[in-house]
Amino acid sequence: MTTAVEFIEPMGDADGAARAAALFEARFGTAPAGVWAAPGRVNLIGEHTDYNGGLCLPIALPHRTYVALAPRDDTTVRVISDMTPDEMTMVDLDGLAAGGVDGWGAYPIGVAWALREAGFDQVRGFDAVFSSCVPLGSGLSSSAAMTCSTALALDDVYGLGFGGSDEGRITLIDAAVMAENEMAGASTGGLDQNASMRCAADHAIRLDCMPGLTAAQSVRQEPFDLSAYGLELLVLDTQAPHQLNDGQYEARRTMCEEAAQILGVPNLRVVADQVNAAVDPAAALEDVLVQLDDETMCRRVRHVITEIGRVDDFIDAFGRGDIETAGALFNASHDSLRDDYEVTVPELDVAVDVARDEGAYGARMTGGGFGGSIIALVNAGESRRIAQAIADEFARRGFDAPRALPARASQSAHRVND
Repeated sequence: MTTAVEFIEPMGDADGAARAAALFEARFGTAPAGVWAAPGRVNLIGEHTDYNGGLCLPIALPHRTYVALAPRDDTTVRVISDMTPDEMTMVDLDGLAAGGVDGWGAYPIGVAWALREAGFDQVRGFDAVFSSCVPLGSGLSSSAAMTCSTALALDDVYGLGFGGSDEGRITLIDAAVMAENEMAGASTGGLDQNASMRCAADHAIRLDCMPGLTAAQSVRQEPFDLSAYGLELLVLDTQAPHQLNDGQYEARRTMCEEAAQILGVPNLRVVADQVNAAVDPAAALEDVLVQLDDETMCRRVRHVITEIGRVDDFIDAFGRGDIETAGALFNASHDSLRDDYEVTVPELDVAVDVARDEGAYGARMTGGGFGGSIIALVNAGESRRIAQAIADEFARRGFDAPRALPARASQSAHRVND
């Protein structure tokens, strides 16, 4: 007898705000100044390209992290999660240094620290309660949902004035990235935070991570209305352990930087643009790879260059309603991540294979890899059947049961109520 696969529904703003505010009042004895929300994200295509100056195509999920927050007159920070409501992390921002907070509290506290490091001395302490329906460890960026909701809340209560414009949000994104990289010690290239802060409903963002671009140059809204083509996007969390702070991510990032040095370019995006614009991209790619002696480095570079090219190809195919080609690009992305970048695990590969066998147009791992989630482009009404087929295969192989999320392109971080 098989167990029905669990589908994780989003909480919705009313429920999320009520839960966070109620726990805030219970623990702190007063009402919060407000509740803010920021979404998790799914990257449609363009994986491990952000830190190479490349292109990505994320959407915001309807699954969000809600933070009820109130400013303080001192520099004390107290944070609580509804996952462990009886535990409180308390830190003084004065004298706080990078890496000075242990556990999940490093993420929101790191945002306040990063803003102060950037010169915003008006940011002081705060009390905050977090409630989230973004699955932890799923590769759907629960960490960015936490840092971005915190950044927007601090911007609001301390009157920084950045949250109201796309350009201003870049400053908040920078603080969220700094919090993850330097306080929490989890490497991130900025894709997750940009998606959480800058996405719109029924759109993906074409995120251009080339250094030096303005806010307007770095993001272009691309229509991603699944219903227009009778489609669904299945997101399935394999529940395989998802860890990006164990050195694997950083090792690949470092190798890409070394390859760019050997090739005499500031980042691999420069080479990718040359290769993808060539009359014969395959031959141009080989001309690049022969300059690298290390076989592993060749495979890493091949993934980055071809993956950057797949982003605009996917935008073009989906925009024309050529779903077969769009799905084939999903497949090519996963195969490259599996074989050249080597960031998949058996659970990811099995889930992708089953989704393809069960009729998905295409399927691929999403996120940093080494666990986490897959996405599959499927006909409307097929998500639950395909998710169940994956769960059944997982049971046969002795894997932990996966769980699925209904996905649509949703809105970015916002204030929920007063």
